[in-house]
Amino acid sequence: MKNLIFIATTVITTISLTNVAQAANQEHIRQLLATKQCQNCDLSGAGLVMADLSGANLSGANLAGANLSRANLSGADLRGANLSGAGLAGVNLSEAKLGGTNLAGADFRGAFLSNAQFTGAYLQGANFQGAVGIPLQIATAEEFYALGITEGQKGNYQQAIYYFNQAIASQPEYAGAYLARGVAKYQLLDRQGATQDAQIAEKLFTSQNNATGTQTAQAFIKELQTPYTEKVSAGKPSLVDFVSNLSSFLQQFLRF
Repeated sequence: MKNLIFIATTVITTISLTNVAQAANQEHIRQLLATKQCQNCDLSGAGLVMADLSGANLSGANLAGANLSRANLSGADLRGANLSGAGLAGVNLSEAKLGGTNLAGADFRGAFLSNAQFTGAYLQGANFQGAVGIPLQIATAEEFYALGITEGQKGNYQQAIYYFNQAIASQPEYAGAYLARGVAKYQLLDRQGATQDAQIAEKLFTSQNNATGTQTAQAFIKELQTPYTEKVSAGKPSLVDFVSNLSSFLQQFLRF
């Protein structure tokens, strides 16, 4: 899953079940909706927005370009299926089996992926922005960090912290992720949590002989030691001003 947030977003078009793309086999669509059993079916380009397909057997099915936005595919068997370019925004794929699935260019924005199995899945160009429950094995620490920075820039600090947590779980000595998480916590007025992360970042940067990182963490700690005022909520330091604008330093984090 390379360059998760730098891939152009797949355009999602809402299509009703009565106006599905002509590429899909209409009989296969009816079979799927009636029985949830459609192995090796041709569902390419099908409009299945918000469809209840929980536990469905779609192994080997062709779902290339299908619109499954906000569909319920929890526990579904999609092993060996072709979902290249599929619209999966907001889809529920918790517990789904996606082993060996072609997910190239699929749009997973805001998807729910808890305990989904991606072993052997092809994920080149997939967009996981805002997705919840991304398995550690399909993203690098740098990719989780980059997702966190993007969410922080949008002001979505809780989501940013979630991604920084994932980056740290994947790479426990990722000093930049600790520092960025501390800034996000500060934005949420969690000064104690921010201080703890800043101190960990300082120690890691020091042990890694990263003088710039150490100095940056120390500057943040100094900011945290200033008396608390209501001005904190105005956004000082902000994830944008404190981390993102340090472009060369940010790039160092991403190459860590």
